[in-house]
Amino acid sequence: MASPAASSVRPPRPKKEPQALVIPKNAAEEQKLKLERLMKNPDKAVPIPEKMSEWAPRPPPEFVRDVMGSSAGAGSGEFHVYRHLRRREYQRQDYMDAMAEKQKLDVEFQKRLERNKIAAEEQTAKRRKKRQKLKEKKLLAKKMKLEQKKQKEGSGQNQEQPSSSSEETSGTEEEKEEEPSFIMGR
Repeated sequence: MASPAASSVRPPRPKKEPQALVIPKNAAEEQKLKLERLMKNPDKAVPIPEKMSEWAPRPPPEFVRDVMGSSAGAGSGEFHVYRHLRRREYQRQDYMDAMAEKQKLDVEFQKRLERNKIAAEEQTAKRRKKRQKLKEKKLLAKKMKLEQKKQKEGSGQNQEQPSSSSEETSGTEEEKEEEPSFIMGR
């Protein structure tokens, strides 16, 4: 008789290549092994762990039903309960103090960032104004040079050829170029 388990025989799984056991000796080797394992299958999603949430103590109970007195009926077992409650409350108070300090430091940091940003903007505006003044001075100097050059050209023509203003307007540029010049040696 054939059993039901024997009728559903599974084909054997293909065997994977045996991998050599590598024990990392330091953090760099461990990281190398992890990278090699990830790069064997690049299509596989990489698990990126999320940031751990910060520890926070349990909130205090809203209503305490069994309030313990200082000594009346306190047995030897009640001390441990009291000790745990006290420790938990001190932890909660320390946590609140640390959070208040952290918030205070964050506010101070934001104020300092804002002051630094304003100072940087003022410095940038000051430098921009200085660059603009230099640019204007350069443009003004360039204009002055062009005007002086025009005046020299105009005065140079007047000295070489003392002619009337009507002749200057009627003359073409070609005629002015053909005039003899002592610079060219003609």
